[in-house]
Amino acid sequence: MSSTGYAPRVPDIADAASDERHAALSYLDDAWTEAMRDGLDEDSLVQAALFTALRTLVDTYGEEPCATYVEGLARRIRAGEYTVVGQRQ
Repeated sequence: MSSTGYAPRVPDIADAASDERHAALSYLDDAWTEAMRDGLDEDSLVQAALFTALRTLVDTYGEEPCATYVEGLARRIRAGEYTVVGQRQ
C-alpha cells in the first residue's frame, strides 16, 4: 500500500502510449519470433510470458492491485482489445 492508505493501481499500457512501452513491445515481439524460430512451443511461450508478467506485477504493485487488474482483463478480452483484426473468433 502507498502512504495514502490506498493500494497502488497497476498502470495500463493504454494509459499512455509511450515510446518506451512501444519499444518494449518491439523487443518482446523480436524475442518471441526468435524463440519460435528456435522451435519453442508457442503455448509454452504464452505460459512463461504470462507467469513472468504476473510475477513482476505482483512484485511491483502487490497482490491485490495485480488481482484487480487481472479481473478487468476478461472484459477487455471479450471487447476485442487484444484481438488482431481478422483473427477474432
